[in-house]
Amino acid sequence: MNELNTKYWSERYQKNQTGWDLGEVSQPLRTYFDQLKNKHLRILIPGCGRGYEGIYLWRKGFKNVYFADFSVEAIKAIKEEIPEINDFQLLVKDFFDLDDKFDLIVEQTLFCAIHPRLREKYVQKTAELLVPTGKNIGLLFNRKFEGGPPFGGNKEEYIKLFSPNFNIVTMEDCYNSVEQRKGTELFFIAEKS
Repeated sequence: MNELNTKYWSERYQKNQTGWDLGEVSQPLRTYFDQLKNKHLRILIPGCGRGYEGIYLWRKGFKNVYFADFSVEAIKAIKEEIPEINDFQLLVKDFFDLDDKFDLIVEQTLFCAIHPRLREKYVQKTAELLVPTGKNIGLLFNRKFEGGPPFGGNKEEYIKLFSPNFNIVTMEDCYNSVEQRKGTELFFIAEKS
């Protein structure tokens, strides 16, 4: 199965097979967002799904938020939530085909959705899309899964994977994960090196 195609992900949304969907912004990301001060940051949410993180940021006054997802259905849901958003900020596109620059890239579910063989490419693309002082922040699973997606991993492999392109500021167990994810998530901040 090629998990990276529009048809696959659109069907997941159409059939409501979205077990990863919390229905709201995750608490670890909300906590991080709440301390951000610069409302002019260009922020990318790749593999955004229904875009709870970006919608939360938008409503807090961050108007340079860009949403990218394979699924037309996911992007339509975002447009319904924030109809005033510019269409050019809603990207029905493969993450690896993006070509822009951002100050902050928020990782929520894309990394675990792509096959592990694409992870090095993901890290390189993330670094390419960030401005020189840019950050990649977000959540990574600290556990294994049978099959996938999602695909899991652990702190040691992530540090090894990100280190060639990033200075890892933090990669620690989440203290404020939702109940069903307690003990299985890492929060990370990685600055482009």
